[in-house]
Amino acid sequence: MKIKFLSALIFSVVLVCVSGCVGTEDGHSAAGMPFTKDTITSRYEKPVPALAKATREVLNRNGKMLVDNSVDNTFEAKVNQRTVWVKVTDLGGTVTQVSVQARSGATGDVDLAAELSKQIALQLMASQNQ
Repeated sequence: MKIKFLSALIFSVVLVCVSGCVGTEDGHSAAGMPFTKDTITSRYEKPVPALAKATREVLNRNGKMLVDNSVDNTFEAKVNQRTVWVKVTDLGGTVTQVSVQARSGATGDVDLAAELSKQIALQLMASQNQ
């Protein structure tokens, strides 16, 4: 009886510990529920520097930039009391991928991620026309 109780307790603790972490776009992990959608991914036929510049402008306009890693093109910002991570990735010369992840505490905020992704696309088009 004691062995069953102890094994059930250990299993419960492991289950709680494993389900409490979420991978972020910058390669780290954050506390939260991993079963909520929080990332929007878009692809563009533009170079990485143009998308990184558009991302910087959008994040600075909407909130406060916390991390601007120009080596691997990852960004972290606070927007509307939510943490936002953005990663710009070169997919092979002409195609660039932008992943926007937004989290509010333990849950994902896919609506904010979608809004920021749309603003990045609009900023990219606006800077191209100037």
